[in-house]
Amino acid sequence: MRTFWNFNGGIKHVDAWEPNCWVQVTCPVEEDQEYLEKELGMPDYFMSDVADADERARYDYDEGWLMIIVRIPHLKSVSSRSPYTTIPLGIVIKGDKIITICDQETRMMLDFVNHQMRRAEGFTDAADLVFRLFLSASVWYLKYLKQVNGLIEKAKRDLDDKHIDNKDLVNLSRLQDSLTYFATSIRGNETLLSKLKFRLPVDELDAELIEDVNIEMNQARETTAIYINILGSTMDTYANIINNNMNTVMRLLTSLNMIIMFPTLITSMFGMNLINGMESWALGFPIAIVMCVVSTAASLWWFKRKNWL
Repeated sequence: MRTFWNFNGGIKHVDAWEPNCWVQVTCPVEEDQEYLEKELGMPDYFMSDVADADERARYDYDEGWLMIIVRIPHLKSVSSRSPYTTIPLGIVIKGDKIITICDQETRMMLDFVNHQMRRAEGFTDAADLVFRLFLSASVWYLKYLKQVNGLIEKAKRDLDDKHIDNKDLVNLSRLQDSLTYFATSIRGNETLLSKLKFRLPVDELDAELIEDVNIEMNQARETTAIYINILGSTMDTYANIINNNMNTVMRLLTSLNMIIMFPTLITSMFGMNLINGMESWALGFPIAIVMCVVSTAASLWWFKRKNWL
């Protein structure tokens, strides 16, 4: 899907490309690729680079085209393997042609467009658009990190509120994967930004914007590192509780097995087909029953005294 935005004095939707127009391509299809390659002259290989979910943050320069890939945060289905992940956002610049390509529809890009419409100032040039996309990505990293922190706090409350099982540990593992993606992508974006400062024409306003981006990125990176440590500690606590519960169950089963062993031993001894002097005695069977009851009661008393039951 292609959307054309004129950004002179504010963002306005237009029906076709015109000079100083931002072309936003979301979930591109074959028709979009043909338009970008034939009508705007964009290199054909860049579309496949953006479609690669594992593409790192980087920039490239080819035949006058500056091609940038930024890693942006993305929320998938909550039930997916990693609910929070990062995806590549492609930015292509040549002269008055500015194109952004994203293989998935994200909340970040929708919010970015809405925010720029409310700001009603537009962009001064392509560099201003690029750095504002960096800033938006950093802000959305922090937003998703707050949500991850809420899930971690909920997991901590569940330690006291309910029985812990392996499912809870798996859910925390998914969050740990998401934080790992965040940490790697934020570091890549920081490295890319430090290189683009010398590649793009930067004026005084851009310098202030870059400083804001650096502050937000540093905060996102440090927050991610803190949450990784907290999540690791929480997962260790979960694992220890699960192991402790298993040990408690095994101790209970072992104790019950030992309690049952004593009456089983007595009945086995007197149940043998041997002469023991009690087979012809009228009180032989009652005495065997009493011995079973007494041994069971004594072993129960002993195990309770040792807090094994």
